[in-house]
Amino acid sequence: MPEFAPRLLVVETAEQASRELGRIGVDPFGIVEMVPKMRTLCIQLADLHCRQANVLKQEMLSVGGDGAVARGTVACSIDRTDCLLIGTEKQLVRLSRKLKVQPFGLSQLAGELDDLLKRIAGKPTGWQTSKRLLSLQRPLLMGILNVTPDSFSDGGRSFERDRAVEKALQMEAEGADIIDIGGESTRPGAELVSAEEECARILPVIEALAGTLKCAISVDTWKSGVAERAVGVGAEIINDISGFTFDPRIATVAAATGAGVVLMHTRGTPDKMQQNTVYGDLMGELATSLATSLELARDAGVVDDCIALDPGIGFGKSVAGNLEIIRRLSELTGFGRPLLVGPSRKSFIGATLGREHMDDRLFGTAAAVALAVANGASILRVHDVAAMGDVVALAAAVVSG
Repeated sequence: MPEFAPRLLVVETAEQASRELGRIGVDPFGIVEMVPKMRTLCIQLADLHCRQANVLKQEMLSVGGDGAVARGTVACSIDRTDCLLIGTEKQLVRLSRKLKVQPFGLSQLAGELDDLLKRIAGKPTGWQTSKRLLSLQRPLLMGILNVTPDSFSDGGRSFERDRAVEKALQMEAEGADIIDIGGESTRPGAELVSAEEECARILPVIEALAGTLKCAISVDTWKSGVAERAVGVGAEIINDISGFTFDPRIATVAAATGAGVVLMHTRGTPDKMQQNTVYGDLMGELATSLATSLELARDAGVVDDCIALDPGIGFGKSVAGNLEIIRRLSELTGFGRPLLVGPSRKSFIGATLGREHMDDRLFGTAAAVALAVANGASILRVHDVAAMGDVVALAAAVVSG
């Protein structure tokens, strides 16, 4: 794990800037002075010693930028503080050069800051699976295939093998790049199922599709045994809602098979995840959790080219939290890995628009998908492949044009 772990902070309004500065504990007069500056690049650093933060602030001022720290930092009347580095890319590059000769461990930060700036500047161009390199020149569509009797959205409509196969072929014809097959419902409050039951549901479907589909097959599971058997019969991506934290052996399976992986953030298992959706700093906790999952994957031998990240829309998040993730998604581009977003038909859309029934959330899903693409998503996990294909294509055309 990097010692300093700097992360990108995207600030688009004065209100957002004031909120972030206030969260650190910046002096009110300093907030007024710094808000206009924060429409450049902002880099968040957490829990620094005051002597480190003071050096950073002075060096940022020397290159024409600024540094926001808590009141009391300059006089060292507090022990530790978060710090926001505020400046242009050029100023931050100059800061990095100056930090290479600074004490208090800041030479280590120089390297981490260089790496972060490179990741921000360079969008991933591909995602490696065990069978192919998926191009990210355009956003990919991941079609959802729930082989469960209790899915929140389709309620078992694809539960039987033949119907599941038919549905997968239909989604491929509609433009899906990946079919994500799951045998355990992850809706809020869902009960866990055994690995044996999960395999009984999904393996016959994967086997039937492996020699038929041209697009990639993903298995939606957090269990290592299920993932291993699924990859053995044709899956090439492991989509783990726990980010390798529920079953640590799944990282070893991913590394051994060369599968592509999706590491997602959640807070607790599906049966309990909505019991605590309050965060002091949602994006900060997301970033820390995803960094931990990345470290677990790398330690097991999974190469970065195989890894995509998912902030976990609807998993241990409030309605406001889900909206915040989509709004601030671009902050996670600082990881330098493809971002997968799955807002399709979820309850936050229903709560926001007053749409109780899942089938009435198509247009809300479309809006969420378009905004996710605009804010950096490379993979969109959806139910309505044909409709969302148009949404993704147009959103990408606007962004790239």
